[in-house]
Amino acid sequence: MATGLFVGLITLDCIYRVDHVPSSDEKIVAEESLLVAGGPATNAAIAFAALGNRARLAGALGQHPLADLIRADLAIYGIEMVDLTPQLRSPPPLSTILVTATTGNRAVVSRNAVGRQAAPAATPGLLTDVDVVLIDGHQMAASQAVAIAAQSSAIPIVIDAGSWKPGFDSVLPLATSVIAAAKFQLPGRADTLAALSALGIAEVATTHGPSPIQFRDRDTVGTLPVPQVPVQDTLGAGDIFHGAFCHYRLQAPFIEALTHAAQIATQSCRHFGPRAWIENAPHQL
Repeated sequence: MATGLFVGLITLDCIYRVDHVPSSDEKIVAEESLLVAGGPATNAAIAFAALGNRARLAGALGQHPLADLIRADLAIYGIEMVDLTPQLRSPPPLSTILVTATTGNRAVVSRNAVGRQAAPAATPGLLTDVDVVLIDGHQMAASQAVAIAAQSSAIPIVIDAGSWKPGFDSVLPLATSVIAAAKFQLPGRADTLAALSALGIAEVATTHGPSPIQFRDRDTVGTLPVPQVPVQDTLGAGDIFHGAFCHYRLQAPFIEALTHAAQIATQSCRHFGPRAWIENAPHQL
């Protein structure tokens, strides 16, 4: 059993399954709804734990009553919560997510970590007994402090590069592996794989939904197919991919870990919500 540290965004997600995204001044009734903890690092931590590991999640939570709902959901999956802003009284970020039933595509409105940035001094002790670190870029100052400490201790650092965020230029060069979304670009650089490799990162990949993963493993460049399944919901699939990658990369080479992570993320798309895959795919866990 490995221990992973996941640093980044923690939200409360209100998820609705609808037959279409409403237009201006339209009211609709959802087919299903969920209220769960969310955010890239959060979903990745839960996936990592579901695959048989210990997961430590570090982010801004605070004292607002809504934070207790998040803590309760994390407790179900055995996540160790480290609150980087324990005195914060404002509500956690709320995300409203509409999943279109016919396609599984999602529309998201969220505040992310705006106004909830933790100081680097809030990070002592986070790396105790940790085997891998994942950073999603939503707590950049704390993430940089963690990455510097992890690198000095030879702990692998995985970065979920969903979109460019200020401060990424100081954190990305510290990474062991970077897996970027298709829309991610470094400022002024059109070729993401080449730009990340130029920073000295040995293992880089970009995901493209159901299309093949593009990767560069040191001097090897290639693509990997993604399994094709009937899609119910794409919400959180990228986050789950990152959590599964952290699990498999501790056991297998980069390309093999990407392959296994894609299989887990794809299975998550067969079900509504970011957790149902755990209950419906026990043979994989």
